[in-house]
Amino acid sequence: MPEFELKIRSRDIETLINQIKSNDPDSDIDLIKRAYDFASEAHKDQPRLSGEPFIIHPLEVALILAMLKLDTTTIAAALLHDVVEDTKITIDTLKTTFSEDIAQLVDGVTKISSMKKMSKATAQAESLRKMLMATINDIRVIIIKLADKLHNMRTIMFHNEEKQKVIAR
Repeated sequence: MPEFELKIRSRDIETLINQIKSNDPDSDIDLIKRAYDFASEAHKDQPRLSGEPFIIHPLEVALILAMLKLDTTTIAAALLHDVVEDTKITIDTLKTTFSEDIAQLVDGVTKISSMKKMSKATAQAESLRKMLMATINDIRVIIIKLADKLHNMRTIMFHNEEKQKVIAR
């Protein structure tokens, strides 16, 4: 079994911290722990379709980004990427609790995610426009969203077959 798969299956905050430290021993681990604790608390009553606690998803997204050696601000935003969309937490709360930079990254990911409610043609055009705008502002938004999509595809088996086809398209 490749080492990458072993790290993904570990799924705990220590695995993430160890990966980040191996990339940069002087990383802001306190920021990562605070983001993890905040997201874990915000998502505490939300299960995944797999039955696992919801925090597994943002943790997996953060692990993907840590393995790609992204900075701790981006990894913290990955841990927080669903709190605005899926809980009562606001962007302003993220600004106050973390930073303007993290709040903007989460806001960008949230805006891309909000296109699910549009018609397919409108959503595709709007998706392209938003991705281009996000890229102009901060390419990290797109990187977080791609890691989010990658983890969702890795766990697609928990959806019924029809939903799997829709997601895959």
